[in-house]
Amino acid sequence: MTSSPDLLVLHAVRLLGFASTEAVAGHTGLPEAEVEDLLEDHRARGRATWSCFAESAGWSLTELGRLEGERRLAVELDATGRRDLVHRTYLDFLDLNGRVLQAVTDWQTRPSGGDPFAVNDHQDLRWDNRVLHRLESVSGDLAPMAAVLAAVLPRFDGYASRFDRALGRARAGEREWIDGLGFDSCHTVWFQLHEDLLATLGIVRGQEPG
Repeated sequence: MTSSPDLLVLHAVRLLGFASTEAVAGHTGLPEAEVEDLLEDHRARGRATWSCFAESAGWSLTELGRLEGERRLAVELDATGRRDLVHRTYLDFLDLNGRVLQAVTDWQTRPSGGDPFAVNDHQDLRWDNRVLHRLESVSGDLAPMAAVLAAVLPRFDGYASRFDRALGRARAGEREWIDGLGFDSCHTVWFQLHEDLLATLGIVRGQEPG
């Protein structure tokens, strides 16, 4: 079931957290002019707000917008008749989630000199390559999982390819593409997929199984 444009825009703001109109358009694949109109409509209805902080400005959801988004996502999911399948896939995701979180931690830290949380200076290429290999294994498991989700809800399409692209750039020496913020790093893509599943299933982060 294809999500309506206004739901895609509302949901994109949630996933991005704080984003420009251009960023929301890029995430949804919708024309920027259409996205701007939809965002203004959401603002008029009290679902979204535009804020400025120092040199940054962007859209974020209000509590009303968050609740409305979850309500509409639930209706959309129930209309597919595949809630059980999406929930089972989410449980499979949780198995991968622990692997990704540990890999990102090991990318950021490397035990040294008795300090188990020493910052990884990325001088030990064998260490980094082992982390990359583990993330490549996750990528292989993510592809079929994302395909199952996208067959039910097309807005899940793209997560696997985005994760792969980030991993490829890290493999090419751009280390920030593992855990960087503000762009489509492995960590950013994974966080958004996790948030997408939580919002779709109406699960509160931190109150998950296991």
